[in-house]
Amino acid sequence: MVQAINPRARLPIVAALILGGLSLSACATQDYVDQQISTVNAKISAVDAKATDAGQKADAANAAAQAAASAAQNAQSTAESAAASAQQANQRIDQLSAQLQEHVKKPRN
Repeated sequence: MVQAINPRARLPIVAALILGGLSLSACATQDYVDQQISTVNAKISAVDAKATDAGQKADAANAAAQAAASAAQNAQSTAESAAASAQQANQRIDQLSAQLQEHVKKPRN
């Protein structure tokens, strides 16, 4: 036959199990926490260094792009000036050709 266990008799067993569980719980030691924080800080430092490097490269690329844009504007200005000079030279050649045609005698037939 099954005997009924007195609820008060269970109390020391339950208390012992709870205290045993708490004493075996995974409380982190200071050294473990310091080690984990050190690992995370090292990774953060590496990412920060890469981000800084990428920012410096982006700044250098931006400066190079601005210099190229300035050089392109100067080249365009020079090309426009050369085109205007060529047009003036062509107009002068046309004028001289017309004057030459007036002074050249036509051959006799």
